[in-house]
Parts: sequence; structure tokens; C-alpha cells
Amino acid sequence: MSDAILTLRGLKKSFGDIEIIRGVDLDLLGGERHALIGPNGAGKSTIFHLISGNIAPTAGEIMFAGKQIGGAQPQAINHLGISRSFQITNIFPRLTTFENLRLAVMRAHGLQYNFWRLVDNNRRVREQTERLLEMVRLQARADSIAGEMSYSEQRSLEIAMTLASDPRVILLDEPMAGMSRDETEYTSNLIREVTKGRALMIVEHDMDVVFSLSERVSVLVYGQVIATGTPEEIRRNASVKEAYLGEEVAA
Repeated sequence: MSDAILTLRGLKKSFGDIEIIRGVDLDLLGGERHALIGPNGAGKSTIFHLISGNIAPTAGEIMFAGKQIGGAQPQAINHLGISRSFQITNIFPRLTTFENLRLAVMRAHGLQYNFWRLVDNNRRVREQTERLLEMVRLQARADSIAGEMSYSEQRSLEIAMTLASDPRVILLDEPMAGMSRDETEYTSNLIREVTKGRALMIVEHDMDVVFSLSERVSVLVYGQVIATGTPEEIRRNASVKEAYLGEEVAA
């Protein structure tokens, strides 16, 4: 698609003789919220690893804003404008919320090797950290030890950390995993707010979240996309019902 900011074409990934991703074609449009769903083992996290540079594709193309990025290093891909979170919360549990987020801001500015005492005097870093804390509603938890916060607060912190580089594309890998219904609703609303004007690709198993948050949904089964469409189109798709959703969920 001409208005796609991220394009996968013929994407494949094998580990030895085992083919995990088997020729995926997928477009993420600029500014859209796009869910990638499918059963466990379908290859969803592998797709994220390929896009973000954690692993290199065996074949195919990954194009970001017209530039081939398949096989590039994660730092280079992040610098271009793609940021991601992981299934497992990826924070420093013994640091405060502010310190965790400041580290992410420092990396975005290439300051990761500066001494802490010098960073304390960097107004640009401090102000951006404070803005991000406000964006994810964690101002009151700035001095809290990250590992002692609730799970949803930790996930909010990680979302803020993905925003530190001001990305054009955000990849969120199961951000609602392990949350209560209230925490899920809070985090879903937060994601909707903070991703305005950015393209979002989200892997999520909670179908209520998927169908309420996403504008388009792609279904990955055994390393192949079997359907892409609006939430309503995916609900009605007979192949998706059979392969993943089931009649009860899709009804």
C-alpha cells in the first residue's frame, strides 16, 4: 500500500530446518492501530523480533518509510523511528520510575555513557523525562522503586520508555498480559491516548482489547497471515473462526 509506513513482503524466518515465518505480507499504515493475533506459537513475537532487528530474516523484505531495514541492528532501527516493548516487563526493578525513564531518554539522546551526576544537570533530559511521566500518569510515582509498583504501573512505565525516542511506529507485545480487568481497561485507554498520531502494531490475546482498540487486525497462523481486515471483518471471517477465534468468541 502506498500509505504504508511499514511493509513486510515475502518475509521468512527459519531456525535450522524449522520454518517459523513462512512468507508474510503485511502493511502497517501511518497512524493506524493494527493488531496481530493468532494462537501460541504462530510466530507473532518472531515478527516483532524481525522488525526490531533482534533477529535477521531468512528471506523477504522489511521496509520502513521506504527504507530496507531487514537485518539492520536494533539501535539503528530504533534511531530510524521504531520502538518496541516485550512480553516480559523490561525495566530496572531497583531503580526508581524516574531513573528508569531517564535512562530511556538518555539512550534516545546518545547519552547512555554519561555519568549520573552530569545527567542530573541536563535540563533537556530532565524535562523530557517529566513530560513522559505526565503522559503516562506516573508523576506521583516518580520516586517509587519500579520493582515495587503494581504490574499495570510497570507496564505504563515501559510504554513511556518506548516513547522516549519519539518513534513513528510502536510495537507492543502483549501489554495486557497478567492484568486484571480494571488494569486492562486503564492500560488500553492509556495506549489509545499516547499512540495518537503514531502507528501502532500490537500483539494481544485479549479479544475485547483487540476489537475495541484496533482499526485493522491481521491473523497469523503457523507463520502465515490468513486474513487482514477491520475487527468486524475478522469476526465474520470463517477461516479465522475455524483456525483461531472459535464460534463463541466470534459471535
